[in-house]
Amino acid sequence: MSERTGAQTRPGHRSEHFVVVFAGFHRPWATWIAHRLESHGHRVTLHRWDPRREVPLETALGDLLLASGRLLLVLSDWFFELGPRREGEWSEALRGVVAENADRFAAVNLTNRSLLPATAVLEPVDLWGIGSQEAERRLLGRLSLPTGAARRTLPDGPGTRYPNDPPAVWGEVPRRNARFTGRDDLLNRLQEHLMDAEQGTAVCTLLGMSGIGKTQLATEYAHRFSSDYDVIWWVNSDMRGTQRERLGELAPELGLVSGSEPGERIRAVHDALRRGEPYGRWLLIFDGWDEIDTDLLPEGPGHVLITSRNRSWTTTGAVPLEVPGFQRHESTGYLMRRAPRITAAEAAEVAAELGDIPLALVQAAAWLGESDMDVADYLRMVRDGEFSGLADQGDFDGVPRSSLTSWSILINRLRETQPHAVELLTLCTAFAPGRIPIGLVRHLPPDQLPENLTWLAGDLPGWTRALDSLVNYSVLTRDTRGTVPGEPGPEQESVHMHRLVHDIVGRLTSPDEYRAHRRVVRRMLAAADPGNPQDSRLWPRYAELLPHLEPSGALGSHDRRVQETVLNCLRYCHRSGEFRTGMELAEQVRARWSELFPPDHRRMLDLTAQQGNIMRSYGVFRPAFELDRDILARLREAVPAADPTALMTATSCLAADQRYLGQYGEALQMQRQVLETADELLGPDDYFTLNAAHNLGVGLRLLGRYADAYETDLENLRRRESLLRARHAATLVSGIACARDLRMMGRYRDALARQELGMRLHLQVLGPHHPQTLRARHNLLLCERRAGGFQDVGAAMALLLEQMEQVHGRGHYATIGLVVDHGNHAREHGDLGQARELIAEGEAGFRALLGPAHPITTGMLTNTGLVLQAAGERAEALTMFEAAYAGLAATLGPDHPWVLGCALNAAAGRNFTGRLDGALELSRDTLRRSRHALGEDHPLTLSCEVALAMDLRAVREHEEATKVEQDALQRLTRTLGAQHPHALSARQRARPYWDFEPYLG
Repeated sequence: MSERTGAQTRPGHRSEHFVVVFAGFHRPWATWIAHRLESHGHRVTLHRWDPRREVPLETALGDLLLASGRLLLVLSDWFFELGPRREGEWSEALRGVVAENADRFAAVNLTNRSLLPATAVLEPVDLWGIGSQEAERRLLGRLSLPTGAARRTLPDGPGTRYPNDPPAVWGEVPRRNARFTGRDDLLNRLQEHLMDAEQGTAVCTLLGMSGIGKTQLATEYAHRFSSDYDVIWWVNSDMRGTQRERLGELAPELGLVSGSEPGERIRAVHDALRRGEPYGRWLLIFDGWDEIDTDLLPEGPGHVLITSRNRSWTTTGAVPLEVPGFQRHESTGYLMRRAPRITAAEAAEVAAELGDIPLALVQAAAWLGESDMDVADYLRMVRDGEFSGLADQGDFDGVPRSSLTSWSILINRLRETQPHAVELLTLCTAFAPGRIPIGLVRHLPPDQLPENLTWLAGDLPGWTRALDSLVNYSVLTRDTRGTVPGEPGPEQESVHMHRLVHDIVGRLTSPDEYRAHRRVVRRMLAAADPGNPQDSRLWPRYAELLPHLEPSGALGSHDRRVQETVLNCLRYCHRSGEFRTGMELAEQVRARWSELFPPDHRRMLDLTAQQGNIMRSYGVFRPAFELDRDILARLREAVPAADPTALMTATSCLAADQRYLGQYGEALQMQRQVLETADELLGPDDYFTLNAAHNLGVGLRLLGRYADAYETDLENLRRRESLLRARHAATLVSGIACARDLRMMGRYRDALARQELGMRLHLQVLGPHHPQTLRARHNLLLCERRAGGFQDVGAAMALLLEQMEQVHGRGHYATIGLVVDHGNHAREHGDLGQARELIAEGEAGFRALLGPAHPITTGMLTNTGLVLQAAGERAEALTMFEAAYAGLAATLGPDHPWVLGCALNAAAGRNFTGRLDGALELSRDTLRRSRHALGEDHPLTLSCEVALAMDLRAVREHEEATKVEQDALQRLTRTLGAQHPHALSARQRARPYWDFEPYLG
């Protein structure tokens, strides 16, 4: 028992003591009743009551009378199955012990079903299906207590929510198992761990072997303690792709405005859960999460429950709870409820033989409950190993031999009595375990089914009988998640198959039958392919198909439709941001297709293109380059000559790799070839041609040819607006490119105006957290920074960085680039500590990602030098400036804008360290080259001119210095405006600097 003490009562009101007696099934009701009684000034003791079968019921009821106070029984039809006990035993006890002590007993009723007639002696008051205020009034009335207002307001906590009020969000939790037995101690420990955890997210992991009941425990916890939560969301986690899709689906349920990408939806969900808005009491259940990835774990005031076989969760801070087999009394209680004809002794014998493993007991109870086989005959077959071949195969995660034999008995008996049920069951083994969209088979015409399975498409009564039989025998469970309210039609039906059952049935299936069923499933997957992985509305369907590709043999199929489905699933991974899953899938496909096709086959080229896209998006640049380089070399050497379109596609992929690897000149030359070929073969209006033109603009921009890039991008933007539409995602990308070109050309106000428009369109079309929207926002912040006058850019950068990290991860190149820009802004505004930290992180990140010789890595040295210079470490800063200048000049040539910017900083470093002649010489040369490369009015050119005036003044060339300075000020005022920060700094004779914005394309 656990006592809950209420407040002291006011004078004139008598405080009473109540013992609330409940089955573990109804703890939420007991805690709510206690909460309400305490609010009226009474003392309450909660007593979970589940007397062992061997204890006479009259004795157990009599023991309750030993407690002081009145006894309030929380009744339901479940309450009278405790033990379990015969109806007559309950009737005798109620007419005896309870009737003799009627003044000590009272009851509430939680069900609309009929209770035992003898319960009339308890005079139970009905709380089923009514509101909280009426329930409280009836409760107090039954106990003869005043029904006025409560005397005190108790703090929120377990029991404060009315159990009849469902959670505001209920996320596809499996149906409650009406036969769930025992586990009360474990469930109570689980609740205590979650409720008593320190402020912040409480995480518990249910650990145990297959079949031990982890999922059933999690399901029961969600139902039993649902009144403690406003949000309960179930996430199938055996596949990362489906796990992320499912977690992201919580966003609209929370009323969040988010885009269609899983990453953006997950970010929005994590942010809402962390803040506890709109709900602070939430429970997320990750079922079957064996591959640890803590990035998906939410933080906040709620609870997380994980089921897993992976014991490494103990190293992540999650509280581990080992799930053992049933206790013997739980085993016997379950068997006797499911098979009422067997005795307690027989139930104990079966439980001992099966090792008290829940899944084995479920199967045994189903068989003994549905058949008329004697327990002795059943045990004889199990012990004699009549079907022992399965057990001899081993590798069953510690499952006892007897349990495997019992499964063999069931399935072989079903073969004899219900062959259709077994045919449907074995078809399920051609899918992955877990959720199986079995109804898809009914979309196939009979001529695409083997002769023995044609009934699946045309015999609806047979379908229903077979599925019902498998559910009744607890071999499968119906999975109605994601369906419309009510019972789904046969074509929409899904089932859940435990991985252990999947393995057992698979090993009992003949090789010929298994091969035939895999062919059927492959056809089902191809027929279910929506054919448009670019459409985010169809991503849930692709997430559903993805887990079944490998088990069905789709990855090695010769069927062209199946192969296209595989490629579409890869395209889905790329478009939806499932890069890790996509990389793993691409490797599996490559291993299978390499046995089917020569390296230069069109299917291999399509695979390589998709694999390269995923690798580049994930930041794996060198392997993508090697993959594309090898395939292009094969195509060029092919005899007869390869398809020109295939050559063009492979060349385009290699050019993209070269851009990311810093091989800008080679990439530009190759991209020109791609565009010329695309224009010739496909025409100027083809989607591929438009993409090739966009990539040409990227290449020109990376080489510092900003005006040429703008001309290319502007023309491509116009064509995309005309051919695609103004709000097409590709058109919006061209808008970002044009705004970036304008900014790099020094036309800051024009760039800002264009990017502001583009930002509004991104928000309308793609949503605020789409990766492309984040890229647009990043560019907008840079435009605002360069345009001047925006004081909140730093705060906006910090917010965007948080969003980027949620979508891409901290180590992604897009996130690292924003880290650097945020660090530059922090240094510029005097936060040297934050700047040092962020710039160091950015430099290390790019070095690890790109290598030490990449232009981006080299350019980062000048940002490090600016931090050192601001800290007064001028000699160290000069070393960084000179290294960046020399390194980039050797790689990109002396006239690249990045080189000119590094030269500007190096001249300042020389000046600050007393090397005045060297500074003057470098400043003169840099200004000359900048005028040639960027034009006389470019902001970088004008900064070089201001710097030259300062170096002239330092060597006492005052007349020339004044002339150069006045020209620079006039041009700055005309170009940027008199109040622009650059113009103001020049008037104050502050030394100009150039910070490096890392850009990969």
